[in-house]
Amino acid sequence: MMNQLKVLAGRLRPQATQLLAKLNVSLLGQRSMSSRSPEAFLSSTNSSYVEEMYFAWLENPQNVHKSWDAFFRSVSMGAAPDHAQQGFPSTTHKAAIQDGPGLAKSNAMTEKLVADHLAVKSLIRAYQIRGHHVAQLDPLGILDADLDSFVPSDLITTIDKLAFYNLHESDLDKVFRLPTTTFIGGTESTLSLREIIKRLENTYCQHIGLEFMFINDVEQCQWIRRKFETPGVMKFTNEEKRTLLARLVRSTRFEDFLARKWSSEKRFGLEGCEVMIPALKTIIDKSSEMGIENVILGMPHRGRLNVLANVIRKELEQIFCQFDSKLEAADEGSGDVKYHLGMYHERINRVTNRNIALSLVANPSHLEAVDPVVQGKTKAEQFYRGDTEGKKVMSILVHGDAAFAGQGVVYETFHLSDLPSYTTNGTIHVVVNNQIGFTTDPRMARSSPYPTDVARVVNAPIFHVNADDPEAVMHVCNVAAEWRNTYNKDVVVDLVGYRRRGHNEVDEPMFTQPLMYKQIHKQTTVLKKYADKLISEGTVTLQEFEEEVAKYDRICEEAYTRSKDEKILHIKHWLDSPWPGFFNVDGQPKSMTCPSTGIPEDMLVHIGNVASSVPLEDFKIHGGLSRILRSRMKLVKSRMVDWALAEYMTFGSLLKEGIHVRLSGQDVERGTFSHRHHVLHDQDVDRRTCVPMNHLWPDQAPYTVCNSSLSEYGVLGFELGFAMASPNALVCWEAQFGDFYNTAQCIIDQFISCGQAKWVRHNGIVLLLPHGMEGMGPEHSSARPERFLQMSNDDSDAYPEFGDDFEVGQLYDCNWIVVNCSTPANFFHVLRRQILLPFRKPLIIFTPKSLLRHPEARSSFDEMVSGTSFRRVIPEAGSAFQAPEDVKRLIFCTGKVYYDLIKERKNQDLEKQVAITRVEQIFPFPFDLIKQEIEKYPTAELIWCQEEHKNMGYYDYISPRFLTVSRSRPIWYVGRDPAAAAATGNKNTHLVTLKKFLDTAFNLEAFEGKTF
Repeated sequence: MMNQLKVLAGRLRPQATQLLAKLNVSLLGQRSMSSRSPEAFLSSTNSSYVEEMYFAWLENPQNVHKSWDAFFRSVSMGAAPDHAQQGFPSTTHKAAIQDGPGLAKSNAMTEKLVADHLAVKSLIRAYQIRGHHVAQLDPLGILDADLDSFVPSDLITTIDKLAFYNLHESDLDKVFRLPTTTFIGGTESTLSLREIIKRLENTYCQHIGLEFMFINDVEQCQWIRRKFETPGVMKFTNEEKRTLLARLVRSTRFEDFLARKWSSEKRFGLEGCEVMIPALKTIIDKSSEMGIENVILGMPHRGRLNVLANVIRKELEQIFCQFDSKLEAADEGSGDVKYHLGMYHERINRVTNRNIALSLVANPSHLEAVDPVVQGKTKAEQFYRGDTEGKKVMSILVHGDAAFAGQGVVYETFHLSDLPSYTTNGTIHVVVNNQIGFTTDPRMARSSPYPTDVARVVNAPIFHVNADDPEAVMHVCNVAAEWRNTYNKDVVVDLVGYRRRGHNEVDEPMFTQPLMYKQIHKQTTVLKKYADKLISEGTVTLQEFEEEVAKYDRICEEAYTRSKDEKILHIKHWLDSPWPGFFNVDGQPKSMTCPSTGIPEDMLVHIGNVASSVPLEDFKIHGGLSRILRSRMKLVKSRMVDWALAEYMTFGSLLKEGIHVRLSGQDVERGTFSHRHHVLHDQDVDRRTCVPMNHLWPDQAPYTVCNSSLSEYGVLGFELGFAMASPNALVCWEAQFGDFYNTAQCIIDQFISCGQAKWVRHNGIVLLLPHGMEGMGPEHSSARPERFLQMSNDDSDAYPEFGDDFEVGQLYDCNWIVVNCSTPANFFHVLRRQILLPFRKPLIIFTPKSLLRHPEARSSFDEMVSGTSFRRVIPEAGSAFQAPEDVKRLIFCTGKVYYDLIKERKNQDLEKQVAITRVEQIFPFPFDLIKQEIEKYPTAELIWCQEEHKNMGYYDYISPRFLTVSRSRPIWYVGRDPAAAAATGNKNTHLVTLKKFLDTAFNLEAFEGKTF
């Protein structure tokens, strides 16, 4: 290992020399050495003169004779003295050197001088790079925060350290010039080697471990060094120390109070890392001081109640009443456990006397799932404020150590951090490092040295800190807040602590970590340690400390008494995203109606013309795109739209009405199927683009269309968070193919399908999921509609009461809306309805692939103009409709299969005997319209036809609901047989099964004599 390190040091030596050549040495800054020649050196054996020459050269090589420049360059790069002498410019000089009486001694002296300075520079760099490996980070003193007890050879002991760099004990009192890559000297430019090592130890090997030297920006590295290396930088006033103690009192005594009152309840307390509360408050204070007005937090359940109480400042009685098992819900929804709830609160920051809004986003137990949601919400708040640099709104994410290392969404979220349409201009990540995950030892839970190593992928500095040193924690948090404000980049604060109890308060950790918990049981709390420190130094008295504790205990007791009167749970008190003014007009609730979603024809024409043109001059587009735009123009002139043009009409009309539209996902700018082309690219000028949608109206709302990273979990979570911030925006996430959402299932299951039930959180997020059996194999065929329908909250057996407000009432009561549109016009209407409804629900749309260009999948302007609306069901309108009593079979279907059915019906000449009705809105199920259709054809056999396999798709959902409506008339299934895969991988098999079920659909004797 020693030899390998020496080889490595040798390789780095030229780089170190180059840096030395740039040093700003002030010793000889006032005098020029350019006139001094090598002869002066030859006649001198004075080491101070050699050192003077060397420092002058370091300041500027032109300060010395050019022969000295060549000589020092050669020696510093490892050349032997004889070879270095060849750098002298003249044969006279060379001969003189060879014959000089003091040559050997002087050469050795010079070489030693250069080598020692390089060694000291390397030593300083070793501390900066690897000092964190020997820092005292673990409060328990039994584990290594980096999972390794190995100490780097160049940092192990003073003697070994010196030997590694070919230095000796005799060099410890020698004075060295400090390089500009360190600030340990403060105002001094030279220090003894002994003092250099002492200061490096104090900076890098105590309770703070710094990882930043991997950052490839010299200025940023220098900034961090200055914040930590400068002598005396970590000093606090007595007032700051007293504030810190008071915050520790509140953090610790809150947990103690809960433990006394509800000893058998799960609380997921913060014991063992109580310093997190003053840490978060310090970050908020410093950020507020620098102009931040809105902070959005996301965190797991550990310490959540404490954060609500002492950071967000939720009323204590509201928190305490959550422990009442007899609590009744006053609001809609099922609610959630107390350590999942969120909160929004505006208050005065007492340190800065500035207003600040704090939002803690509600989230489930699915670890780290809230990360992208917080980022999306933060981005939206910045967007609506015009805060392009993140100077007013910021996010803080709190993580657990095992989850930070283990959950892939952390990586996905980090990779959004610097993307133009997703950046939040820097997030402060605080890791509550328990050094354990539930019962799993970190050595079994991660392969990286630290749980925070994932942050290195985006060059985020990582500050590890011993959580039992509150002042070190405060300094790190102040620096983190300044870093985020200065560079608008992510930063990680790793609070290395422990978990005083088990995973929760009723868990027994001694089963699996007996030695660790023996030590924990003996561990003095951080509050007592810090109180004793301040008392011993005279900052506070014992009486003052005890009064502070008694004061907060009294506050808790009084709140506990008041909580007895809180018998009703008001979930709306726990909203993390309130929408003031949205649900009411002039103080009155909005009318539960939905106006027409159509728009004037002149608006359709105008949008269509812009969609068919290039608004910028001298902008060259691709020839193939020119043909697409000409095709659009032909459609507009014929008063028709295809799918892409209908989407254009939707977005454009909403932009005119002041509604921000955001479309995000993989390759959405062009569209996976090359149909959208919302961003035009100049073919001659690199990076020159045009978004025609932003050139529709002079005072329109902005349109954001952005290709995302190749992420589903992270990006869908981000867009969900974006949609939380404002109800007056249409936020759409499009999957590359419908089944891509599989990897974002957690966001759908935990936030989208049940967000309103758990947190009374309305959200209008739209999921565009390309779906359809095209014979392209089991991947990318099905968006798995059965999953969405299974999670829908209606009762298949409940016969509804129909009234004038049935449609809107259904929409209000549902947990989301699931549609599969068969026409561009209906797609247009359902998206506009999403905004015109007096409330917000997630919208799931199974979008087409082949229908994007299907000649029959066209809509007339007549279906989109003022007075028209979304059609939940599109009934038969052909020959069968004219004589319903003659219809023998009524086929219900949804989506693309309709076009296969009408083609086959025509081929078999059954247009009078078979009626086909399209169910466009599958959930909420249109009981009223289905009932009308069934009654219209009293003698017809009822069929449900789908292209999906029988155990997938819609049949299991619609079948019991049809029975509820039709009473005694069964509905038969026609489609593909049950299967494990979503589709066959063989094109011929696909066509065979398609023909088979189409034949069955129009075989009027297929179900005769069969019982249901």
